[in-house]
Amino acid sequence: MNPPETKPNNPCFSSGPTAKRPGWALSKLSIDALGRSHRASVPKSRIKAVIDQSKALLGMPDDYLLGIVPGSDTGAFEMAMWTMLGARGVDVLSWESFGAGWKTDIQKQLKLNDVRIFDAPYGSLPDLTAVSTLDRDVVFTWNGTTSGACIPNGDWISDVREGLTFCDATSASFAMALPWTKLDVVTWSWQKVMGGEAAHGMIALSPRAVARLESYDPAWPLPKLFRLTKGGALIRDLFEGATINTPSMLAVEDQLDALAWATQIGGLSALIARSQANLSVVRNWVDQSSWAAFLTPDISQQSSTSICLKIIDPIFGGLPDSAQRAFIKSMTALLEQKNVAFDIAAYRDAPPGLRLWGGATVESTDLEKLTPWLDWAFSETLMTVS
Repeated sequence: MNPPETKPNNPCFSSGPTAKRPGWALSKLSIDALGRSHRASVPKSRIKAVIDQSKALLGMPDDYLLGIVPGSDTGAFEMAMWTMLGARGVDVLSWESFGAGWKTDIQKQLKLNDVRIFDAPYGSLPDLTAVSTLDRDVVFTWNGTTSGACIPNGDWISDVREGLTFCDATSASFAMALPWTKLDVVTWSWQKVMGGEAAHGMIALSPRAVARLESYDPAWPLPKLFRLTKGGALIRDLFEGATINTPSMLAVEDQLDALAWATQIGGLSALIARSQANLSVVRNWVDQSSWAAFLTPDISQQSSTSICLKIIDPIFGGLPDSAQRAFIKSMTALLEQKNVAFDIAAYRDAPPGLRLWGGATVESTDLEKLTPWLDWAFSETLMTVS
């Protein structure tokens, strides 16, 4: 099989850090705040601008608070769990590696007693109707970044709940419509849908989450990086441009550039439409493919950002797991050597397969150019094991 003649203009299909927005250039970033203290008025105003513009773009309720915290989405979600869990029983949803990580922390680090676990294999969701959102806290990822399965809606979450909902939305924010009034704690990172730089996380708190923080004192000590209260009161400055530790002002400017681009193209609805268009491209190709299928078979649960594929060819299926992973490694190496696609192997803990990022910064025309190359790389690699 001859290789295709055209290549994607941008071969960056990694699921994090993800592709920069179309037209991005380092020279377009403002440098006025660089080399200055993040506490000075100009840099602090830039940090505050990220908060304000993110809230506006996402359509977050006015009474929700949003802050920038260290450690990417992981740091933000750990902060939420360590400061607010333990006040009541908790239901934990786990269907991919990040949810599994939160489950481990809750059981083995926080060592909470009243915990119910709802597991599902990669590519599927747990039974959401069995989760008790009325009187228990609930911990879950909205989008399975490593499995390609996402929650289709928030109908399963009670509007009169007493517990809090903790939502890891790191590859969902800015690409999926989040039901904000159903969510009390929401976290994400800059390096996913907006194509920003890593190491910075964001945490959104509902008034109910703030009330929990100010009324509940965890039984365990909290490191400085997790502290959101002082003397029993929320540290409000953290949601007005102050930060727990020193942020990268270059990353701040990069995020402001991404937010400006998102606003210019039409805001949240445009971001969602771009991501959905990318999913449609892959769906159209999969419908015609004899060897590739979605890891998530339920079309209503298929992620438009972390698009995870499995190989259904019987020759591949007859290989042991180690050989399947070697096959994927060889296949993706071919694509990288041709400067066609970088970093598209499935996550290390997921079943062997491919993972294509379909967030808003990816052009659907690039995915259209990629799919013939996937066929070529599969055919070339299959010949080595046939």
